[in-house]
Amino acid sequence: MPSSVQPMLVTSDPERLVRFYVGVASAVLTQRVPDDGPVFFQGLRIGDSDLGVVADAEVPAGSPGRVLVSIEVDDVDAALPRVPELGGEVQAPPTDMPWGQRVAHVRDPDGNAVNLTITW
Repeated sequence: MPSSVQPMLVTSDPERLVRFYVGVASAVLTQRVPDDGPVFFQGLRIGDSDLGVVADAEVPAGSPGRVLVSIEVDDVDAALPRVPELGGEVQAPPTDMPWGQRVAHVRDPDGNAVNLTITW
């Protein structure tokens, strides 16, 4: 069942962002528009949630800052080395939080803030 709310990341390089979320968060490709040719929309499924990547060549590069994407992964420490390999940036090492999560703060290749988390 699709998510009731689906965050969309708008980017001038959808293939790069898709590669990042597949590589770091084990995202599964879902709906693609159009079926052939350059992608306009690529749906991703991460666990039981949906994330959309939308192409817009006019989007300037910059430092987004109003949205934080938090993704539950199988192993934060194992996912972290993949971040720079896939064009992202590690902002801080993993930290054990008092509410029962291990969290690493990273940025995706477009600069979007991302928390990689695991709950114990």
